[in-house]
Amino acid sequence: MDCCCRARRPDLGLALFGCILRTGLKIDQITANTLLKCLCYAKQTEEAVYVLLHRMSELSCVPDAFAYNIVLKSLCKGSRSQRAHDLLRTMAKDRGGCFPDVVTYTTVIHGFFKEGETGKACNLFHEMIHQGVEPDVATYNSVIDALCKARAMDKAEVVLQQMVDKGVQPDTVTYTCMINGYSTSGRLKEAAKMFREMKSRGLIPDIVTCNSFLASICKHGTSKEAAEFFDAMTAKGHKPNIVSYRILLHGYATEGCFPDMIDVFNSMESNGIAADCHVFNILIDAKRGMMDEAMLISSKMQERRVNPDVVTYSSIIAGLSRLGRLTEAMEKFNQMIALGVQPNKAVYHALIQGFCIDGDLAKAKQLVYEMMDRGIPRPNISFFSSVIKSLCQEGRVMDAHDIFDLVIDMGERPDGILFNSLIDGYCLVGKMDKALKVLDVMESVGVEPDVFTYSTLVNGYCRNGRIDDGLTLFREMPRKRIKPDTVSYRVIMVGLFRAGRTVAARKMFHEMIESGTMVDIFTYNIILGGLCRNNCADEAIALFQKLRAMNVKFDITTLNTMINAMYNVQRKEEAKDLFATISASGLVPNESTYRVMIKNLLEEGSVEKADSMFSLMDKSGIAPSSRLLNDIIRMLLEKGEITKAGNYLSKVDGKSISLEASTTSLMLSLFSREGKYREDMKLLPAKYQFFDGFC
Repeated sequence: MDCCCRARRPDLGLALFGCILRTGLKIDQITANTLLKCLCYAKQTEEAVYVLLHRMSELSCVPDAFAYNIVLKSLCKGSRSQRAHDLLRTMAKDRGGCFPDVVTYTTVIHGFFKEGETGKACNLFHEMIHQGVEPDVATYNSVIDALCKARAMDKAEVVLQQMVDKGVQPDTVTYTCMINGYSTSGRLKEAAKMFREMKSRGLIPDIVTCNSFLASICKHGTSKEAAEFFDAMTAKGHKPNIVSYRILLHGYATEGCFPDMIDVFNSMESNGIAADCHVFNILIDAKRGMMDEAMLISSKMQERRVNPDVVTYSSIIAGLSRLGRLTEAMEKFNQMIALGVQPNKAVYHALIQGFCIDGDLAKAKQLVYEMMDRGIPRPNISFFSSVIKSLCQEGRVMDAHDIFDLVIDMGERPDGILFNSLIDGYCLVGKMDKALKVLDVMESVGVEPDVFTYSTLVNGYCRNGRIDDGLTLFREMPRKRIKPDTVSYRVIMVGLFRAGRTVAARKMFHEMIESGTMVDIFTYNIILGGLCRNNCADEAIALFQKLRAMNVKFDITTLNTMINAMYNVQRKEEAKDLFATISASGLVPNESTYRVMIKNLLEEGSVEKADSMFSLMDKSGIAPSSRLLNDIIRMLLEKGEITKAGNYLSKVDGKSISLEASTTSLMLSLFSREGKYREDMKLLPAKYQFFDGFC
C-alpha cells in the first residue's frame, strides 16, 4: 500500500486495503495509517477524517499522533487549516488520549500562515508553548518565514532570539528566511550581517540562500557589488543556477548595463545553463526603447526553440505601440493568438493606448470590445484619464476630446479626474472658452467640480493674461462651497505678480494666512520671488529675515532668490554671508546658486573670485549649463577679459556646448576689422580665430 502511494497510485493502495479486509486479516496501526495516507493522496481527505475518527476504533486501532498528522497535513495542503485546527482540538478529548505533538502544532501553524491567518497561527504558537510542547526548528522556521514575508522584521528578530535562548539551533532555512526578509525590507546591511553570522555558525549557505542575498544586493546595492558576490559565490563552490543568472541579469537591466547583461548571458550558456523564456524576457524588456534590437532577441529566442509567453509579447507589443509602429504590433498580436498564447490586460492596454494616441479610435474601440469578449475587464476610467492627460500635455487636446467622447460612447460615466484632465488640456493651449464648456458639461451630468478643477481654470486664465477673469473665478469658489487650497492661492498670486499687481498679490497672501490655509515653502518662494521681480527687493529681504527668525525651513530656491535680491540692491556683503550659510542650513548649492554668484561677482569686477566660484562648482560635480557658460563669456568679453573668455571658450568645446547667437554676435562685433579688440583675437583658442575677412 505504501509503495502504491509513493508511485502516485493511491487507487491501487485502496484496492489492496479492500483485499486485506476481505481476507479477514487483522488491521494493525501501520496498515491503518497507510490507509489514511492513501485516502489523502487520492484527495479524499474527508473520508480520511471519517476513518480517523470512527472506522479505526471499529478496526480495533487507536489513532496515534502520526495518524492525526497525516490527515492534518492533507487538510492544510488543501487550504482548510481551520478544519485542521478543529481536528487538533479533538485529539486530547475522548479519542484514546492522543495529544498533539510538535509536528501536529507545526503543521497547523504553517497552514494558517500559508492562508494569511497570521493571528490564528501566532495564537496557536503561543498555545503550543503554554501546553508544554516545545517548538522545534521547523516550527520556528514557519513563524520566522511568515513574519519575514510580512516585513515584520522586529518580530522575526524576537522569535529568532527566543529560538536560540531555547537551545534550538537555527538552520540554513532560518537564515534564508531572515536574509530574504531583510532584503525585501531594503535592509541590505542587516542581510549581509545575517549572511556572515550564518557562515560563522558553520552553516553552509545553499543556492537558495545565496540567490536571496544576491537579489538583495541587486535591489538595494549596485550590480557591480552583486557581480562580485556572484563571482565569490562561484569560487566557493556554489554552482549558480538559472535563478542566479536571472537575478544578476535583472540587476544589470535595471541599471541599463546591457553589455554586462550580454557577458552574463554568454557566461550562463558557456556553463551549460540554457536560457529560458524568463531570461529572454529580461533581455527584451531591457531593450524596450530599442525595438529593432528587442525584435532581434525575440528571433534568437525562437531559433533556440524557446517559446515566448504572454510577458514576451506584452513587452514587444507595448514597445512597438509606444513608438507608433502599430502595424507591427498587430502582427505580433495576431502571432501570439495563432500560437495559442492568450493576450492579457497589459497587451490590450498597450494596443488600445497606441491606437488612441494614433487617432484610430475605431480600432481602439474594437479592441475594447474584443478584450471584453475574452472575459478581460475593459480599461477603466483611470486608464483613459492617463491617455487623455498624455495627449493634453502634447497639446493634442482635440484628440484628447475625441477619446473623451469614446469613453461616453462605450457607456462609461466620466469622473472628475477625466473632466479635470480635459479642462487642463484646454487651459494649456489657451482655449479657456472650451475649458469652461467642459466645466458646464461636468456640472450638467452631476459631477461636482472640486478645488483642482477651479485651480486649473484659474491657472489657465492667469497663464493667458486674463487675470481679472481668474480673480472672478477664484471669488466664485466659496459660493460653490469649494474652499481654496494652497495651490489655488499659489496660482492666483503668481498671476498677480506676473501682471505687476504687487499690492493685490500681497493682499491675497494675507488673506491666505487669515483663512488658515497652509503656507508652504513653495508659497513663500512665490511671494519672495514676486516681490523681487516687481522692484520690491528690500521688502522681500525684510520678509525673508522675519521668516528666518520664525525658523521657517527654506529650500535652495529661496536662498538663490534672496542672494540675487541682495546683490540687486547693493547689499553685497549680506549676499555673500547668505551664500556662506548654505551648507550650515543643510542645503546644497545647485547650478542656479553658482550662476547667481558668478554673474554678480563678474558684474562687480571680481573676476578672480568668479573663477574660484566656477572651480568650486566644478569640484562639486555640478555641470555648468550652456546658458551659464555663454553668460560668463559675454560678460568677460564686455569687460575686456579676453584671455579669461578664451579659457571659458575652451570649456565650451570640452563640454560639447554650442555658443548662443548673442555670444557669436558679440564676438563678431569685438573682433572684426573695426572691432574694439581686433588685436587681441590671438588670445582666443585657434578655433575662434576666424574673423579675418569680416567687415
